[in-house]
Amino acid sequence: MMSMGIMFSAWLPVVENANILAVYTFPGKSHYMMHVALIKELIRKGHQITMITALTLRHQNLGSNYTEIFIDPVYDYWNDVVPYFKADNIFELTKMDLHDFLKMLEIIGLKTTEHALKQLKVQEIINARHTRGVYDLLLAEQFYQEPFLALSRIYDIPVITTSTLGYENHMSQMMGLIQPWSFVPHGFMPYTDRMSFTERLQNSYYSLFEDVHREWIYFPKMDKLVQTYFGHLEVPIPKISDMEKNISVMLLNSYAPLTTTRPTIAGMIPVGGMHIYPPRALPEDIQKFLDEANDGVIYFSLGSNVQSKDMPAEKMKIFLQVFGKMKQRILWKFEKESIPNKPDNIMIKSWLPQSDILAHENIKVFITHGGLLGIQEGVYHAVPMLGMPIYCDQHLNMKKAILSGYAINIHFQSITEEILKNSLEELLYNPAYRNNIKNISQIFKDRPLNARDMAIYWIEYVVRYRGAPHLRSAGLDLKWYEFYLLDVVAFVILILALLLISLKFLLRFLMFKKPENQKKSKLN
Repeated sequence: MMSMGIMFSAWLPVVENANILAVYTFPGKSHYMMHVALIKELIRKGHQITMITALTLRHQNLGSNYTEIFIDPVYDYWNDVVPYFKADNIFELTKMDLHDFLKMLEIIGLKTTEHALKQLKVQEIINARHTRGVYDLLLAEQFYQEPFLALSRIYDIPVITTSTLGYENHMSQMMGLIQPWSFVPHGFMPYTDRMSFTERLQNSYYSLFEDVHREWIYFPKMDKLVQTYFGHLEVPIPKISDMEKNISVMLLNSYAPLTTTRPTIAGMIPVGGMHIYPPRALPEDIQKFLDEANDGVIYFSLGSNVQSKDMPAEKMKIFLQVFGKMKQRILWKFEKESIPNKPDNIMIKSWLPQSDILAHENIKVFITHGGLLGIQEGVYHAVPMLGMPIYCDQHLNMKKAILSGYAINIHFQSITEEILKNSLEELLYNPAYRNNIKNISQIFKDRPLNARDMAIYWIEYVVRYRGAPHLRSAGLDLKWYEFYLLDVVAFVILILALLLISLKFLLRFLMFKKPENQKKSKLN
């Protein structure tokens, strides 16, 4: 099989030194785990990368093939989000519903996109005199930064987007397929692919609401940004909804069995786990702390956006009291140098190499906020999880983990000492959770190519075939009522209506028509 693969790859046209314009302007630290893995792999393959980035990659020492256009200063979008929702801290966002999530993403998208578009060096890219033949591909994040798709029109190049959230409902309109709301749950709802009637009703409402919200509220605001920053160019720039339909391929941070089965097309490529590498050596103090934990270690991290240091005091007290009574050690990502009254079995660090830690054999439980990247690492290294989802896709991620039998979920606002203690002990001492996640881990790792190789293959494929237009769905060229077969449904209803009306008139005619023999008898 290996020799056949080598022979097959030798027949393919080689893509050497492609010039790629990468645009990653959302300053989410966790998102960059996927971005960095992809950029490093492209450079390793010999491609030239010019990257507009919200977070610098200079410390990665990527060499002469990497040119960085850094968005300075880094935009702190939480300064817009938290006050808008009148929250004291990010933990209060657990009270938000889907309407709030969409509004939050709208705020984040508009603010961070315009902050990037204003940058002088970004303006130079937009207003460049020579654009033909400069780049071979636009690589952009599929995360509420749509105006940058206009760069593909300026430089006349195909587009590949990367989605750190994995599948999202609105991708159906972007790629030309229909996602059945009957069994495909909305990405921000804690539903499965087996919904009750009430859940299907709510799922249909929220999915439709997002479609309408994007078309009538979100897109007009983004189109306004396009006109402001691209409208003066000689190159005609279409509306956002039209530019989205010319994406060649989406690289999705998803892979079975961590997502529900759903319809897809050739251009939607699951590459979940691309950021996971073989474990590296840990810092000495952490290695010692883990090695000497005879009863195991509970690893606690809420990611880069949700920070433990912002936890309300009454909740912090609950965690410290429960942890202090346990015989396991606790390794906690905590963004301050110290915690008052910290028990001796707890080690805190402001930053931790999460995947390398989860690979250690003494890690018994992973306390997580349910972010997709963290869940993938936990699954890859087969560590049962205690989830505390805060917002957006975290709820759905944890719901899937619970149904797969390797996680327990607790609502942050409802945490008590008893709930926390019982949940941790269930994960620690019930072997079913460990057995289930070992099975899920094996399935997640079983794939024809590793995630990074799969992503590179499809990027080079799109460059090789100049956008790969043969992958494009004809559904993208249909009018909305044709796409959803509403014209066919209307035609069938019309025919049925005409048949019913005709039948009604025929019956009335037969009922009121007098027989011939009755007419003759009256005449006689």
